[in-house]
Amino acid sequence: MSPIKNSHIAGVTGLMLALAFALHWIDQPQWKDYVLIASTLVAGYVIALKAFKALRMKAFSIELLVTIAVVGALIIGEYVESAVVTFLFIFGAYLEARTLEKTRSSLRSLIDMAPTEATVLRAEGPIKVLAEELVAGDRVLVRSGEKIAVDGSIAAGQALIVEAAITGESVPSNKSAGDRVFSGTIVDAGYIEVEATQVGDDTTFSKIIEMVEEAQESKTTTQKFLDRFANIYTPAIVILAVLVYAVSRNVELALTFLVIACPGALVISAPVSMVAGIGNGARNGILVKGGEAMEKLSRIDAVVFDKTGTLTRGRPEVTAVRSWGLDEDTLLRLVAEAELGSEHHLGRAMLAEAARRELAPGDGPQDVDIVKGGGLSATVAGRRLNIGNRKMMADLGVAIDDSVLAYAADREKAGNTAVLVAVDDRLAGVVSVADQVKPEAAMAIEQLRRAGVKRAIMLTGDNHHAARRVGDALGLDEVHAELLPQDKVAWVSALKQQGYRVAMVGDGVNDAPALATADVGLAMGISGTDISMETADVVLMSDRLDQFAHAYTLAKATVRNMKQNTTVAIVTVVLLLAGVLLGRIFLASGMLVHELSVLLVTLNAIRLIRYRQSRPVSHADGSPADESRPSLTA
Repeated sequence: MSPIKNSHIAGVTGLMLALAFALHWIDQPQWKDYVLIASTLVAGYVIALKAFKALRMKAFSIELLVTIAVVGALIIGEYVESAVVTFLFIFGAYLEARTLEKTRSSLRSLIDMAPTEATVLRAEGPIKVLAEELVAGDRVLVRSGEKIAVDGSIAAGQALIVEAAITGESVPSNKSAGDRVFSGTIVDAGYIEVEATQVGDDTTFSKIIEMVEEAQESKTTTQKFLDRFANIYTPAIVILAVLVYAVSRNVELALTFLVIACPGALVISAPVSMVAGIGNGARNGILVKGGEAMEKLSRIDAVVFDKTGTLTRGRPEVTAVRSWGLDEDTLLRLVAEAELGSEHHLGRAMLAEAARRELAPGDGPQDVDIVKGGGLSATVAGRRLNIGNRKMMADLGVAIDDSVLAYAADREKAGNTAVLVAVDDRLAGVVSVADQVKPEAAMAIEQLRRAGVKRAIMLTGDNHHAARRVGDALGLDEVHAELLPQDKVAWVSALKQQGYRVAMVGDGVNDAPALATADVGLAMGISGTDISMETADVVLMSDRLDQFAHAYTLAKATVRNMKQNTTVAIVTVVLLLAGVLLGRIFLASGMLVHELSVLLVTLNAIRLIRYRQSRPVSHADGSPADESRPSLTA
C-alpha cells in the first residue's frame, strides 16, 4: 500500500467515522451502523487484499490477524470496533510509511545529486549530452555551479570543488591540473576540463549509491531472528485466540486478543533503526555495507591501523637522495622511470621529486615485478633496478656495506623511510622519504578510546624507527614494523584469538588480506585501492580518521536505538495483552495504543538521521584546538 493511497483511504474513512458520530448525536442508529459498515469495508478491503497476497506467498501477516478480527466484529455486530480498528490500521500504515521515507532521505538525496547531463568538448565545439552517453576518454567541460558527471583527472583549468557527495566534507577543495575529481561533486567556483576515466555505473558516486542501496536492504542478525520469530508468532497468536475463546466463550475478548497481539512494532523495530543509521553514515561519507557490519562495528574493542595513508597523510616527500657510483639526478631519474607504473605512496613521492627537479623519465619500465611489502624490480634503459627495503635486498642477494646501513639507520631515526636502490645487483643509492601524521589522527584515536576501544595498534611494512615515531606521536599501545601482508594477517588473527573484536583500517592492496581477516575491515575510500574498498565492511570516503570515530559511535548509537525499539515493542505487546485478559483494554483502544507504539518506534529511529558525534572544537584543517599538532619531518 502506497503512502498516497493510504492517506486517501484514511481521509475517507476518517470523514465517515465523523459522519457516524454525527448520526449518533442526532439519534439515527440505523444510518450510523450503515456508515460504520461502509467505512469498515472501504478500509478493510485494502487490509484483506494484502493479507490474501501474503497467504498466497505462504506468509502469515499482521493484516491477516486484523482481517480475522474485523470479520468477527462485523459478525457479532460490533460495528464501531470494526470501523475504528480498520481506520487506525490504515492511518497507522500511512504514518509509518511517511516516517520510514524520512529514514531513507539520505539515499534519496544522494540519488538526487547524480548528474544527468554534461558538456563534452568535440571537434565541432562543446555540446550537451546525457550523462549515460559519456564514454571513457571524453573531455568534459565543467563550469561554476555545475556537477561533474565523470571520474577522471583535470586536464586544464582550476576550481574550488565541493566533494560532500563523496567525502561528506562541505568545505570546497582547491583542484588544478593533474588532480583527481569524482562524479557527483560540484564546481563551486572556477572552470575545469576533465579527462574521463570512469563513466556511468563505474564512477565512484554510482558505486556509493549501489553500496548504500544494498546495505539498506541487508539484514542484521537481530532482523533475521525477528523475521523467523514473526513467521512462528503470527499463527501461534491465532491458535491462542481460539484457546481464549474456548476458555472464556467471549468472542469479543478473543478478537481483541487477536488484534492487540499484532507484532507490528516488533517487526519494524530493527530495520527502521538500521536504515536510519546507514543513511546517516552515507550522508557523512561513511559507507557501511549492511546491518551486520553495523552490528559488528558497534562491538569492536581493538583497532589495528596501517600507517601510510591511514595514520599519515599518505603524501610523503623525498627529503634526501644519496648515491654511490651514479650522480643523484641520474639515480632519481632511473628510479622515477621504474616507478611510473606504481601506485605506492613512496613511488609517487619519488616521481614528484623527479618532476620537481625537471628530470623527465624515459619510456617507462619493463618486466616490472611488485614485491608486496618489499618494493619492486624493473628493467629501465637496459638496466635492472631493485627498489625496496633491506629485507628485499637481502632476499635478492644484494650486498650492503656497513656505511650504507649506518646512513640508512640515521635517516630512519630522523623519521624517514629509507628506500634502497640497487642497479644491476649493486647497491647504488638510498632515497629518504618522510610523511606527516594526519592532523586529526590523535583526536580521532582519543575519541575511539573514550567510546570503548581498549587497544590501538599499528601494523606497517615501514621501518621500525619511522613507525615508532608515529606510534609515539599518537600514543598507540603497540607498533609492529617491517611486516609483510601475511604478517599483518597473523597479528590480526592473534588479537582475535585473545578475545578481542578487531577492526582493521587500511588503504592499500597489501592491507586487503588483513581487512578480510578482521571482524570489521575499514578502507580509506579516496586514497584506498579498489580491492581494499571491495574487501572492507566499511568505507571511509575521505582520508580523515575522525570519520572512523563517527562511524564507531554511530554504530553504537544505531544498535542502542534498535534495542530501545525492540524493548518498547515487546513491553507494549505484553502490557496490552495483560490488559485485554484483565478486561481493561478493548479492541479500538488497544489498536490505538498498538499503532502509537509503531509510530513511536519509527520516530525514535528517525533521531539517528540527525545523529552527530560530539567532539572537541578543531581548527579548519582538522587539528584539535587544544592539542599540539603531531608531525614528522626530517
